[in-house]
Amino acid sequence: MADVAANNASHPNETPKNVFDFGTFVGDLIVEEDTSSDDISLEGLQLELEECKNDDVVANILSKGIKLREYTKGVENNLRQVELDSIQDYIKESDNLVSLHDQIRDCDSILSQMETLLSGFQAEIGSISSDIKILQEKSMDMGLKLKNRKVAESKLAKFVEDIIVPPRMVDIIVDGEVNDEYMRTLDILSKKLKFVEVDPMVKASKALKDVQPELEKLMQKAVSKVFDFIVQKLQALRKPKTNIQILQQNVLLKYKYVISFLKEHSKEVYSEVRAAYIDTMNKVLSAHFRAYIQALEKLQLDIATSNDLIGVETRSTSLFSRGREPLKNRSAVFALGERLNVLKEIDQPALIPHIAEASSLKYPYEVLFRSLHKLLMDTATSEYLFCDEFFGEESIFYDIFAGPFAVIDEHFNSILPNCYDAIGLMLMIRIIHQHQLIMSRRRIPCLDSYLDKVNISLWPRFKMVFDMHLSSLRNANVKLLWEDDIHPHYVMRRYAEFTASLIHLNVEYGDGQLELNMERLRMAVDDLLMKLAKLFSKPKLQIVFLINNYDMTIAVLKEAGPEGGKFQLHFEELLKSNTGLFVEELLVEHFSDLIKFVKTRASEDPNASSERPITVAEVEPLVKDFASRWKAAIELMHKDVITSFSNFLCGMEILRAALTQLLLYYTRLSDCMKRINGGTALNKDLVSISSIMYEIRKYSRTF
Repeated sequence: MADVAANNASHPNETPKNVFDFGTFVGDLIVEEDTSSDDISLEGLQLELEECKNDDVVANILSKGIKLREYTKGVENNLRQVELDSIQDYIKESDNLVSLHDQIRDCDSILSQMETLLSGFQAEIGSISSDIKILQEKSMDMGLKLKNRKVAESKLAKFVEDIIVPPRMVDIIVDGEVNDEYMRTLDILSKKLKFVEVDPMVKASKALKDVQPELEKLMQKAVSKVFDFIVQKLQALRKPKTNIQILQQNVLLKYKYVISFLKEHSKEVYSEVRAAYIDTMNKVLSAHFRAYIQALEKLQLDIATSNDLIGVETRSTSLFSRGREPLKNRSAVFALGERLNVLKEIDQPALIPHIAEASSLKYPYEVLFRSLHKLLMDTATSEYLFCDEFFGEESIFYDIFAGPFAVIDEHFNSILPNCYDAIGLMLMIRIIHQHQLIMSRRRIPCLDSYLDKVNISLWPRFKMVFDMHLSSLRNANVKLLWEDDIHPHYVMRRYAEFTASLIHLNVEYGDGQLELNMERLRMAVDDLLMKLAKLFSKPKLQIVFLINNYDMTIAVLKEAGPEGGKFQLHFEELLKSNTGLFVEELLVEHFSDLIKFVKTRASEDPNASSERPITVAEVEPLVKDFASRWKAAIELMHKDVITSFSNFLCGMEILRAALTQLLLYYTRLSDCMKRINGGTALNKDLVSISSIMYEIRKYSRTF
């Protein structure tokens, strides 16, 4: 190592002192070859040395210049010293180790004893587990036997309970009164009878031979007793002034199980009870409806006869046949009026005849019709629900109501052929429709076929009466109907009221067939009105007659509401066209020369070459004539309009239209005069437009 240090000192510019030159150090090693071993090889030594070159510990040792042999001896000395120190420590702790050894030996002895004890416990527990398993098997076996015995006991107890006939039950069935307790006993008897009939094991049992005869006797006794009881209750329905619905709800329904018992165990007796109830209710309800109809007939107000048609002349009917009827009833033939209230009161209670008779009230037939069918609906609804709940059969209702239906049909068939009231018939059709809706809301179908039948019978009758009205217009004797009066004709008023009524009754239904028939009626009345108008000698009177009738018709249709529709539009167009004709007639009557000139000559050009040019001499008489009497003529026109038209407002509208047309004619005359040579000389005779406008406004203010 000293040589190395010296070598480093002699070469200061080479490797630093603290860097170890492994090659130099290795060069000092003397390797003695061990000739005794052929297995040692130094081929990998150089590689291992290169790997140790980077080890910090080895590099640190070698860097200090210590030779490996010396370092190894130092390490061995250290290890030897550590070993000696450890021996000294062990010697010092020898007493504690001996004590620890003794303790470990004592614990081992104790644990050995515990092992022996636990082994004994384990053997005993194994024996107890075997005993428990045996007991568990015995317990399960006993539990199964107990369960089977309980099932057998339950079935046997049920069998005994179902087949035995207690003395108490016998006493109640034989001697007891029919009440709630009797119903419960009947139920028990019914279950016993079903039990012995249904279960095949029961039929094979010896107990049945003893019990079955007794059950049969009890069943026969119960059937006989409840039959007498029900028949007695049904007899109460026949008593006068009996409230049937209260008796059904409060009495019969309490014993509805009796009917179920009879239906299950004695169908023959059930059939007898059923037939007795049908016969009783058929007769009772038939009598009630017959009496009610007879009372209603006393309240009937006759509205129309076969002569009460739109086109029939009023003077042709007998004065004696009409003398007893109030005038207000005659107006109801064609006008709807308050008769519409019957539809608004569709769900009101039925009339009470003796109260109405005491008040001396009379009603159109549709009111009685509604009342009768209201009573029918309420009665049928109650009976249908009762039959369904009491007998469990819906078909029984139709057997019961065969009688009431026949009574109502007989009455209706006597009324309908003599009914000539088209408005009343249409009201009845609407009543039937409303009643169908009511029954539909109640979800009661029992009257569907009956109401359909009534509806089907009403429509042909309405169509026949409607066709009578139509024929009366088509075949009317115009000479008999004509009156020398320009005011609205009574035939047209009848038509207007009749049409307005039907329109109102068709608003919510939109019946296309009815609208088609009404269109046919309108065409017929148009034709008749034109025939009546032609009987007036003067065209002006014809036009006035038509205007008055059209105006009246429009007014009546408007009163019916905004539903006048195409019928109202038709008459408004006719009114407009005839108003124009009347205006021309009225102006021609007072200013014929002026109008003739304006229509034929005013449009010509005075300066143009023509065979006959317009001259001042031709226009001057027209201007002076107009200036001299235009106010008087307008006053006459005013009086003429006032006396000609029934409707003052309509007359004033026509007068204003006439004055406006007159102003147009005179304006054209003034314009024509200005184009004539020398026409200015007539300016002093011209009436100013403002003066004419003033007069028009004056008459306009009157309405």
